[in-house]
Amino acid sequence: MLIGFSLAAYSVIANDSAQTLGTFIASNSKKTKWYWMWAYASIILICTMYYGYLSGDIAHGRLNKIPLPDQFHWYHALAPALLLCMTRFGIPASTTLLTLSVFSSEVVLGKIIIKSAVGYGLAAISAYLIWTLLSKVLNERTKVPENKKNFWRRFQWISTGFLWFMWLSHDIANVFVFLPRGDDISFLALTGIIAFLVIALAHLFATNGGKIQEIVLSKSGTRFVRSACLVDLFYALILWYFKYYNDLPMSTTWVFIGLLSGRELAVHRIFNEDKKIKVIFPMLVGDFLKIMLGLALSVALVVIIVYLNSFQ
Repeated sequence: MLIGFSLAAYSVIANDSAQTLGTFIASNSKKTKWYWMWAYASIILICTMYYGYLSGDIAHGRLNKIPLPDQFHWYHALAPALLLCMTRFGIPASTTLLTLSVFSSEVVLGKIIIKSAVGYGLAAISAYLIWTLLSKVLNERTKVPENKKNFWRRFQWISTGFLWFMWLSHDIANVFVFLPRGDDISFLALTGIIAFLVIALAHLFATNGGKIQEIVLSKSGTRFVRSACLVDLFYALILWYFKYYNDLPMSTTWVFIGLLSGRELAVHRIFNEDKKIKVIFPMLVGDFLKIMLGLALSVALVVIIVYLNSFQ
């Protein structure tokens, strides 16, 4: 249980950094010291954790259909260990599918996959429409006027804070699936858990997002504060919708990749009319194949676990 929690806590934050804090880091790394960004993210994490604990459900309802196993086995730690390896190679795997597949029944896992697929499609279509409309009034490729820079800078910190809270409400379940639920966790134990997560965040910011950050840097304008702010805001709003849609977990990674794909298609079509749209297909297909790899590994883990359980 402790090994699984430790691996999950580090790998979930490290792998999902691209979708939650990636644009924030990319657009601020040359202007703000990493420890100020870390302190900001840590304060939100601490408040979110204690809020969930005091409200009676630290996982924010994401584990209602995924009970704690009667006994932990070595294969429960296999998923976060695999996720850690994928993170080292910069593969944006779905932490939800990989981690929770080990604990979920086949029916629940199927519902999680369906919800994640819907999230991917909704994010891609919404992003394409939103950035197509935005282009009518805003050209993200032009420089932000000097008198507007402070506004966008402050707005980005607010939108990132909102996104970070919404992401934690979804994906912190991938960490706490290894721990007792509800009142079974003492306040002191929770404080120790939060300290571990804060230290993992420090490493994330000190390394500028790590290897997984490349998926953000490869997209148009994500180093610019205005573009980063808009990506974070619309991503947070999509997560907010799915949080209250139902209490099933979902792959926020799929939602994020869908959002970036839809945005990239819209930006390329609008500002590169002289170039063929197929130019960006290799990048978009590559991102899609990476999340499909994570799905394939998740299903493989379930098959392996069912096979192992048949001998017990």
